[in-house]
Amino acid sequence: MEVLSLLFSGFAQALTFTNMVWLTIGSALGTVLGMLPGIGPSTGIALLIPLTFTMSPDTALVTMCAIYYGAMFGGSRSSILINVPGDGASVASCFDGYPMATQGRAEAALAISAIASFIGGMISTIAFVAIAVPVARFALKFGPPEYFMLMCFALAATAAISKEAMLKGLLSMCLGLMIATVGIDPQSGAIRFTFGLTALQTGIDVVVVIIGVYGLGEVFQNMETIKSEVAIKIQSKFGRIWVTMDEFKRCLPAILRETPIGFFVGVLPGAGGTIAALMAYNNEKQWSKEPEKFGKGEIIGLAAPEAANNACSVGALIPMMTLGVPGSGTTAVMLGALMILGMQPGPLLFEQHADVAWTVIASMFIGNVVCAIINLPLASLLVRILAVPTKILYPAIVAVAFIGAYTINFSVVDFVVLVVLGLFGYFMKKYKVPTSPMILAVVVGASMEQSYRQSMMLADNDPSIFFRGGICWVLFFLTIFSIAWPFISDWRKKRKAAAA
Repeated sequence: MEVLSLLFSGFAQALTFTNMVWLTIGSALGTVLGMLPGIGPSTGIALLIPLTFTMSPDTALVTMCAIYYGAMFGGSRSSILINVPGDGASVASCFDGYPMATQGRAEAALAISAIASFIGGMISTIAFVAIAVPVARFALKFGPPEYFMLMCFALAATAAISKEAMLKGLLSMCLGLMIATVGIDPQSGAIRFTFGLTALQTGIDVVVVIIGVYGLGEVFQNMETIKSEVAIKIQSKFGRIWVTMDEFKRCLPAILRETPIGFFVGVLPGAGGTIAALMAYNNEKQWSKEPEKFGKGEIIGLAAPEAANNACSVGALIPMMTLGVPGSGTTAVMLGALMILGMQPGPLLFEQHADVAWTVIASMFIGNVVCAIINLPLASLLVRILAVPTKILYPAIVAVAFIGAYTINFSVVDFVVLVVLGLFGYFMKKYKVPTSPMILAVVVGASMEQSYRQSMMLADNDPSIFFRGGICWVLFFLTIFSIAWPFISDWRKKRKAAAA
């Protein structure tokens, strides 16, 4: 009953005029940013963070969440119509979404992607309500050693998503931790790695890092392939965007099966929507009695990953809000923005700022309805945004990036830092070095260092404090397992292949 009472009070706050206006704007912006290839929710939120500086914390978080799941709704639009995913989470939607469009079934593809996203988002939000408070209360048992081990696990899990990219992921993580040490040491007051620049004594702002790596990095990368065409040719006339009852009945079991999987993947630090969507697609292909239809316009092959990636976006908010550890690159961006606003996501969020936490949770229910409205009746209008010439789009992104970076500290030095980090982002993408470990390390680096040093002070420099209880041991083994699992999985596959 306590949870329901808190949820209803959250609805009362979420339904205020200001929050509803920004929730609608955020959902629409997220849908548009999700559709535009190469932009995605991380870049979108990074570019729009300066908008939240004048907002109250609850309105800022409601807006950023709306952009996040709005992008999950919108990402499939370009996958379906032009076979180019809006972001990584929409890759699996190309497999059957685009073949459906080429067969003259674009209306059904657009409709089922929105319906599956809506169902996946609503079910996972209900799950969020059920487990958020127990997780937050459990997290209150965490002291400095537990937080240090938790952050080690989050960084290891993010860096070790795939065996091939593990070394690159660890390199990215180390780079992020190095950036986090720039400025005045909070423990001793020593000035570190500022190269004599007074402007760097307060450190490199996490928002500048985010805008540089995601915003300018994307622009620099796309400069290589930018075309001179006026617009991309897309289908602009549609019939009624809906699905038949038979198609819906075929898709519903797959949606209900893959939503919990997407939600669980989202809760795991670093896993992300791409893994959730591909896992859902492969699961349904294995379940199907006619797997040969997948990749040729099978509607279930579009519904399953769409439900999973939306459920994943909700799941990724749980570790951020209850533990203060981002579940994805996008939530790492959101965590950095909230810290700038004076909020500290984590277990105390539900104790000290319960009104903010429950307003955000309630807004997810409303936001899913708003996104469904935007992506069903208005889909035929929104998809025309895909025809925006790149030579207009990317200069606009550069302008927004520089304005956003300057409004943080009003420092010209941030322009130089922004360009340097944009080049870092470009080369990381060019050589397939994952950026999520770097962003996560920048966001949690300062608090990770503080937790380590506080632990050592408590234990009189005895490192055994990091193994003082069950929570520390569990997190230690999870860290080891997250690094070892890609190798174990590879070994099992080779063993099965040898046996076959």
